[in-house]
Amino acid sequence: MTGRDTTSEWPVAGLDPVRRLRVLAAGVRGAHVTEAVVAAPYERVWALLGDLEGEFGRVAPDMRGLRVLRRDGARVEALARSKYGMRALLRGEQRPGWCWLQSRFLLLGVAAAPDGDGTRVAFTGGVRVPGRAALVPLGVRREGERSLRRLTGLL
Repeated sequence: MTGRDTTSEWPVAGLDPVRRLRVLAAGVRGAHVTEAVVAAPYERVWALLGDLEGEFGRVAPDMRGLRVLRRDGARVEALARSKYGMRALLRGEQRPGWCWLQSRFLLLGVAAAPDGDGTRVAFTGGVRVPGRAALVPLGVRREGERSLRRLTGLL
C-alpha cells in the first residue's frame, strides 16, 4: 500500500440514458428493450416522455394514468393505474432523458438521448414475477413497439 489515491487513475465510462437503460434491462430476465431513432429534437421528445402525469400516459399503451405522489430530487414515488383497473405504487428515479420506476409487480423504463438531428428512444417494462428479477415475457416486445408508434404519432 503506497498511501497514494489511485481512484483518479480508474477509467471512467459515461453512459447516455439509452445505454444505461440497456445495461439495467440486461439484468432483468424477460426484459426487452425497444429502441429507435425518432425524427424530432431531444427537447420535444423528452417533453412528452418526461411528463409522467400528462403526456406519458398517451405514450404507454396500458397506462390509464400516473400520479406523482412524492419527489425528492431525482427520486420519484408515483401511483400508476392501468386501463384494466390495476394499480401499482412505483418508486424509482427520473432525471432528464431517464426514468426507471418499479413496484413489486411492475417495471417501467424509458430513456432518450440526442442522436444527430433526431432522438434515440428506448422503452422497457412489463409485469414482474414477484420475488424474482424477471418479467413475464408475454407482450413485452409488443408493448414497446406500441409505445414507440404512439410516441412518433404524437410528435
